[in-house]
Amino acid sequence: MTDLEAALRRAVRGEVGFDTTSRALTTMDASNYRRVPLGVVAPRDADDVAAVLEVCREHAVPVVARGGGTSIAGQATGTGVVLDFTRHMNRLVGIDPQARTAVVQPGLVLDRLQDAAAPHGLRFGPDPSTHSRCTLGGMIGNNSCGSHSVAWGTTADSVRELSVLTARGRRLRLGQEWSGAPEGLRGLVDGELARLRTGFPDLPRRISGYALDALLPERGADVARSFCGSEGTLGVLTEAVVGLVESPRARALAVLGYADEAGAAEAAAGLLPLGPLTVEGMAVDLVPSTEGLPRGGAWLFVETGGDTEAEARARAEAVVRAADVVDALVVTDPGGQRALWRIREDASGTATRMPDGSEAWPGWEDCAVPPARLGGYLRDFRRLLTAHELRGTPYGHFGDGCIHVRIDFDLLSADGVARFRRFSEELADVVVAHGGSLSGEHGDGQARAELLPRMYGAETVALFERAKAVWDPDDLLNPGMLVRPAPLDANLRFSVLPREPVDVEFGYPSDGGDFSAAVRRCVGVAKCRTTSVSGTGVMCPSFRATGDEQHSTRGRARLLHEMLAGELVTDGWRSTEVRDALDLCLSCKGCRSDCPVEVDMATYKAEFLHHHYAGRRRPAAHYAMGWLPVWLRWAARTRTAPVVNALAAVRPLAAVAKRLGGIAREREVPRLAGETFSRWWRRRGGRPTGGGDLVVLWPDTFTEHLSPSVGRAAVRVLEAAGLRVALPPTLRGRAVVGDGTSRSALALLTARRGQVCCGLTYVSTGQLDRARAVMRRTLDLMAPVLETSAPVVVLEPSCAAALRTDLPELLHDDPRAARLAARVLTFAEALERHAPDWTPPQVNLPAVGQTHCHQHAVLGDAADRRLRESAGLTGELSGGCCGLAGNFGFEAGHYEVSAACAEDQLLPAVREAPDGAVVLADGFSCRTQLERLAGVRGRHLAEVLAQRLA
Repeated sequence: MTDLEAALRRAVRGEVGFDTTSRALTTMDASNYRRVPLGVVAPRDADDVAAVLEVCREHAVPVVARGGGTSIAGQATGTGVVLDFTRHMNRLVGIDPQARTAVVQPGLVLDRLQDAAAPHGLRFGPDPSTHSRCTLGGMIGNNSCGSHSVAWGTTADSVRELSVLTARGRRLRLGQEWSGAPEGLRGLVDGELARLRTGFPDLPRRISGYALDALLPERGADVARSFCGSEGTLGVLTEAVVGLVESPRARALAVLGYADEAGAAEAAAGLLPLGPLTVEGMAVDLVPSTEGLPRGGAWLFVETGGDTEAEARARAEAVVRAADVVDALVVTDPGGQRALWRIREDASGTATRMPDGSEAWPGWEDCAVPPARLGGYLRDFRRLLTAHELRGTPYGHFGDGCIHVRIDFDLLSADGVARFRRFSEELADVVVAHGGSLSGEHGDGQARAELLPRMYGAETVALFERAKAVWDPDDLLNPGMLVRPAPLDANLRFSVLPREPVDVEFGYPSDGGDFSAAVRRCVGVAKCRTTSVSGTGVMCPSFRATGDEQHSTRGRARLLHEMLAGELVTDGWRSTEVRDALDLCLSCKGCRSDCPVEVDMATYKAEFLHHHYAGRRRPAAHYAMGWLPVWLRWAARTRTAPVVNALAAVRPLAAVAKRLGGIAREREVPRLAGETFSRWWRRRGGRPTGGGDLVVLWPDTFTEHLSPSVGRAAVRVLEAAGLRVALPPTLRGRAVVGDGTSRSALALLTARRGQVCCGLTYVSTGQLDRARAVMRRTLDLMAPVLETSAPVVVLEPSCAAALRTDLPELLHDDPRAARLAARVLTFAEALERHAPDWTPPQVNLPAVGQTHCHQHAVLGDAADRRLRESAGLTGELSGGCCGLAGNFGFEAGHYEVSAACAEDQLLPAVREAPDGAVVLADGFSCRTQLERLAGVRGRHLAEVLAQRLA
């Protein structure tokens, strides 16, 4: 233990982490930069903060304050001690509705403040797109803004008082009329009044540099406002009093379509006199799909408010009339507005990929110019991109003249980095020529601080340095930011990654087969750290259960990044730190769809486990649960299911079996079916009947051995819809599709018996060699099916997702894999596509439950929604993950997290269900979890419909 670590452990009551994992999780924020800290401290209160500052001052070690770690310019990274305020100093101290103020700690997430203020008809005005995970401390440090700044300004406009600790331990209460000013600050300002009155651009979004002009006497000598945007370089915030604004009772959203982004930009300033709440802009090259948007090549999102829906709509329609548009849309439905806003909010992540899938990066994320000059600036910006042979997708706060953009810089080669520097210098000059600010929202950090002399001049930047010296004479706090900055092309996080492709098993088709590129996908916007999900969202259940960064998608991606870098995590695929972080990953695949850049942690986990245990003994659960299809087939062939069930009912025997198999003692061993689904199929004839389309029903492991009632119900419904149902062949060689057994004499003589399997259990436990063998056997069996046009109907969502994604990505060298993946349909999709005229039986009951996480992430549930609606099943299913997640919830050590995941969405939805509600759960894991934790029997949609067929 180092002297510094020992001293911190003696001095503070919060957690002190100098271990590899703690450091690796904080090497990066959401910027292009990476710095390795010495350690991380999670202070419990202001006294802890003071103790950290004293110890670090004695050891001459810098201190960096960190909130949600979503900063774009590198200011939340450092080489000293990082203060993590999100663990303990994250409370809402109180709200005063009459005064319209709130007292907050720096680690409080913005959405928690909004939730608490909403019952009083109030809200915090600024709302960055990262509102579900950014903290108030980070917002104050960066002077964040958000989409509503045209109405409610920046964070500085909402700050009333700040409690701050200086690097030398002074406790200050900052406010107006020089309240809390450190000694020497007033004298500094009095000697530079002329410069402060003339040297700062008059912009709604001037965030660059220090806001020293807020200290002018005519502006109230507001020390708290001047502190905003100082990026943790002047003092450490421990508490804040912030102002709240009245929230409109009703809102409407006018989406205005324009021919191009320049047209939208030039129109934005003209809408401001109408008093909108937002004027946001984005172009078509940022939108994956224009479905639901009015015609056009670019759009303005203009929100209006009112006391009633009619008043809000009237104001939105007035905006439409005042705007010269190609097309327009006015939405008052809250759900419709949320769906449209989600397109805009996800832009900070989706912009990191160009339309062709190539990478794009921050660095020039948020320059701002006077709104009336935005159109001209954008044209100059586009010309500069072209001159440097770069591409970018601008979007952002058009009403404030603030543009966000990610650019396809090559930050991996020396030539690319040199072009990054040249472009940055030239763009700074373009911004200044338009009277703008290098930063309009996210701060300067390392990305732009070096260029501040181009905006302010050398004398004003020297004044910034003098102000820093007044507050922090030892340069202890976040050095290298704002003043005396590191070069903008130093400390790039990509420089430590391997230049040669890493040898991996999956194909990573969206990343050119490069595992490093796959890991680079995580830019750090941290949507995975959201503490609640909306709609059917899933990501990230383990983080919501633990609140621990290492159990978020971003945290795991950071550890994989450091594993590839080899500086902090030095043992590569054998790393125990990465293994432990991935241990609580449920492989729910939620990040594949919910992450704006589609980080696929389930695949990365499988890849890691494959290499980690290569040539080594695996955990017992990998053999017990990973090889589950083998054990269940043996029980079926030997017809010993009743014996297995009887033995499992004897508690001492079950306890021994669970301990040997690495299964959680709290779990019950699932009962095996007395008759498998395939045996029932053969007993009823084993051949399709009727004259409709042929569909091949996939006998997945769970339906086959554990829930054959689901398969029987599906057959009844599919046949009632006029479809001919067959099972896959069970003999390799020439087989007849449709008999399910292939009993021809030739087949019996020339083929080997087998049973199809998607390989899911082997993939989820990282046994990829075995998974590949199982998948190839399956493709051999399915060869006759692939020669027909028959779809493959899969009842278990996790198996359907494995066939759609894992199969072609693991067998990327076998064209049959992609062909089978393209044939896979869910139960609802099969009915909709192949029996479009069939009307399902009327259930006419409310439905509750949870959309299966793999269905949400990979398959989509639109067809299921339409089928439920057609059958009279009303209500919305919840999001999240059931927490059992196949082998995850059965493994020893996972039970508490598994149960916590169920309590997040699923169990509350079931408990609050109206009388008579149907509990839907298409996944075997979901049904098992419901029965174990809620004593409720969930049913597959096929079972519900089959019951009504009678």
